[in-house]
Amino acid sequence: MPLSNDVLALLRTPKFWRFQLGSIAASFAQAMFGTAIGWDLYERTHSAFLLGLVGLVQFIPVVLLALPAGQVVDRYDRSRVLMGAIALHVVGVLGLVAATHLGAPLPVFYACLFLSGVAQAFSGPARAAILPRLVPKELLARAVTWNTTAWQLTYLIGPALAGLFIGATRRADTIYLFDAVACIFFLLMLAGLKAPPLQSNKQAPTWTDALVGLKFVMRTELMLGAITLDMFAVLLGGAVVLLPVFAKDVLAVGPQGLGWLIAAPSLGAALTSIVLSALPPIRRNGPVLLWGVAGFGLATVGFALARDPLLAWTMLFLTGVCDTLSVVIRVNLATILTPDEMRGRVEAVHRIFIGTSNELGGFESGVTAAWWGPVRSVLFGGIGTLLVVGMVAWRSPALRRLGVIKAEEAPHAASVSS
Repeated sequence: MPLSNDVLALLRTPKFWRFQLGSIAASFAQAMFGTAIGWDLYERTHSAFLLGLVGLVQFIPVVLLALPAGQVVDRYDRSRVLMGAIALHVVGVLGLVAATHLGAPLPVFYACLFLSGVAQAFSGPARAAILPRLVPKELLARAVTWNTTAWQLTYLIGPALAGLFIGATRRADTIYLFDAVACIFFLLMLAGLKAPPLQSNKQAPTWTDALVGLKFVMRTELMLGAITLDMFAVLLGGAVVLLPVFAKDVLAVGPQGLGWLIAAPSLGAALTSIVLSALPPIRRNGPVLLWGVAGFGLATVGFALARDPLLAWTMLFLTGVCDTLSVVIRVNLATILTPDEMRGRVEAVHRIFIGTSNELGGFESGVTAAWWGPVRSVLFGGIGTLLVVGMVAWRSPALRRLGVIKAEEAPHAASVSS
């Protein structure tokens, strides 16, 4: 049996599972943290705009530091860069614990979230760049799918538990503390991880070098199309930041219901990821990607119009199913097409176009909800997503025809660097 078709092969790769255990613990705690901070701030302010401001505060450091962070990841020990970023996140989270106990004003909360955003600017590229160095090349696509599955499972269980815990205790600071402990566990897992070293780069860093990742993405039509789709789907169609508003004011389901609403997309995503991890790699990647993002937009429209909690939950579940199809294809594209020596810089571009669209999309949702109300805000986002799918399908025939992803479909690294 070819190694790429061996479902259990990753179980025999200790480095992968050491990294995965720490990553799962941190992701699980951060999923709980996201629910807790949303509930905490909305309880304090009752303002959709201030809730959306959480996304902007975390977006600013990521977009400002993404390119330098990618260069750092490609020049230095990726494990150490990731450990430093996680430690900085722990400092920000512990600051939130102290601010909660001391009754600090809102600017202190936003300052701690800003610090966490700085950490995210470095941890995202480092985390993505380490994974391909822990598994054989033949297992890379399957490792990416398994990694996505684990991440989705954490975001299935974490929000639900956070909602149940907050419903029982009416406290968020304990969840902040748990996030810090889980991240420390990830640090311990990384401390014993020996990834193959990168070839040392002795040249002085330059802005031209920092922009190599951006050039690579812009010259790779398939990656650019996939990134554009996901970026606008998240930016326009993401309803997650407004779920505290829907839970309290539209659907009237309380904090426990909020946890289940937030968990619904992750449940759909986790089940889809499990199915994908057990099946052979997707062969018609382009059509699946386009239909997946279109389905995400349609389900978002359905959620905006739903007034029954079960129907709303089902629509959110479907957004998770559709989103996972696009995420798995996009991540596989980036992982397979990107040369190892520029993974940090290419992932930094992903953080600008994809990762930060979560935060900027949260701000957009908060602003439009303040103007038009939460229902119209989410409805507008779903319709906008459908329009973007149509535009990308029209402008990118290569993406429409994409079958099996092959490394030779990317421009050569040397031609990009020149």
